[in-house]
Amino acid sequence: MDEQLRIILIIIISVSIFGLLVFVFVKNYLKQKIDYLIKEKNKKLK
Repeated sequence: MDEQLRIILIIIISVSIFGLLVFVFVKNYLKQKIDYLIKEKNKKLK
């Protein structure tokens, strides 16, 4: 039982870290995309 608990905890921590990395990547990607679109829109207005 103790070994199973350890494996479950390792899986939960691994998934959490992976999820956090994906979240940070997606957030940065969306921020860059939005910044780019805002710059393009400002260029067209000028």
